[in-house]
Amino acid sequence: MKTNVIESERLTVEVADAGAELIRIYDKANSREVLWNADPAVWNRHAPILFPMVGVSNQGQYRLNGKVYPMTQHGFARDMDFTLTSCDSGSIWYALESTEQTKENYPFDFRLEVGHRLFDNQIQVIWRVENTGKDTMYYNIGAHPAFRIPEGLKKTDMKIAFDGQSCLPYINIEDPGCGCALADQVHTLKLENGTCSIDEHFFDKGVYIFENEIIDKASICYGDGSPYVSVLCEDFTYFGLWTKPTHPFICLEPWFGRCDDLGYTGELKDKTGIMQLDAGDTFEASYYIVIH
Repeated sequence: MKTNVIESERLTVEVADAGAELIRIYDKANSREVLWNADPAVWNRHAPILFPMVGVSNQGQYRLNGKVYPMTQHGFARDMDFTLTSCDSGSIWYALESTEQTKENYPFDFRLEVGHRLFDNQIQVIWRVENTGKDTMYYNIGAHPAFRIPEGLKKTDMKIAFDGQSCLPYINIEDPGCGCALADQVHTLKLENGTCSIDEHFFDKGVYIFENEIIDKASICYGDGSPYVSVLCEDFTYFGLWTKPTHPFICLEPWFGRCDDLGYTGELKDKTGIMQLDAGDTFEASYYIVIH
């Protein structure tokens, strides 16, 4: 696997051509790896880019102008090789363009640019989505970084912090096999001083999906409330919180869009959380990973 590396005094960051995926964050100050190691026996990803869909499409398909197209979970970009467009001491940029192959199940012309910029203890992840075709383009895009629990600790030793919040509404998915959202079953995550503890049953229902731009910052914290790693994601429409229950990582996931509602069979343009881009237009967004 071909990769590129950038470094600051605090961090070493590595990004792969495959999926333009962030695959390593090494914290020099604390001599530790921060990202999950993509153990294939557990979960074989580090921080995949989710495009052109976030989550599951109902029955693995969607409808566009009456035609049915197949779509894999989280889209295809994470499984494609990107082209390196620039790399210097502080940033790495990749690009992916539509092909005849991508148009077989996603009939839009697009260019996706992905940048990683390093600022001391912060990594800025930038996305630019360009509609290079003649028709309105419908899409989602999201992040899925998995952060290791520090060695010697367990998930239940950690807390999750949402600054400035006292409680958060959320929904779950129907089950791990289906992956569609139970949109009409809204629950409440209660917080104490903006934080919640993680007990052994915290992730029994799978992913927590927070809607309506309510998460600007989320952190994995130690038991005393001091932060370990934070994700800053102002203006993102959705946010996911997920893990494999028996394994030592937690994903903090800012998204533009989410999985289908359970049983959804409508048109792509009417899907909950869908983004649209007019011909020739570009959408740009970024989030930050902060290592404390």
